[in-house]
Amino acid sequence: MTYAVKEIFLTLQGEGVQAGRRAVFVRFAGCNLWSGREADRSTAVCRFCDTDFVGVDGSGGGKFGSAVALADAVAACWGAEDRATAYVVMTGGEPLLQLDTDVIDALHQRGFRIAVETNGTIAAPPGIDWLCVSPKAGSATVQRSGDELKLVWPQEGSDWAAMETWDFAHHLIQPMDGPDCAVAIQAAISFVLAHPKWRLTTQVHKALGLR
Repeated sequence: MTYAVKEIFLTLQGEGVQAGRRAVFVRFAGCNLWSGREADRSTAVCRFCDTDFVGVDGSGGGKFGSAVALADAVAACWGAEDRATAYVVMTGGEPLLQLDTDVIDALHQRGFRIAVETNGTIAAPPGIDWLCVSPKAGSATVQRSGDELKLVWPQEGSDWAAMETWDFAHHLIQPMDGPDCAVAIQAAISFVLAHPKWRLTTQVHKALGLR
């Protein structure tokens, strides 16, 4: 299998329970809820995405002809630092369109713990060490268990009450970025104050100027 990757880069995790952790990010190209083209945004299922996942022209990106080649690129990006803490975040776009057990096995063989950030419309393969599901209103969430559920807020049509019954260790609310960010932050704070099962998470990497 050939894996299409927009970019691979070293940074700090900026969202969720693992925020602040050194990590290699692998951003897969492509998504099943939006083409990534601005012309299609108004008709997409997910209309608020703030990420460029189109093509393979980003830093470290490309088409990798094997799981071994992709895992070697991740290891090179991590560098010579302690592999006991090696951590990779598979994101997108939608990473589960491409991530498979061959890549998972190859990364584990190189000492990495593997995190995945997914919209939950595709069942996750076995072997993932940290699974974050971010449901999108208007889509069918089939992956209803994992480590953290991260709901971007506000999202009209999100059945957050049903999500409280899903099997996640952490339920997180994240303010929607964009022109109405200040309003979204206040809405997210108000939501968490009224619904204590949920915790607030913010995009710390943006405040710090990180990718």
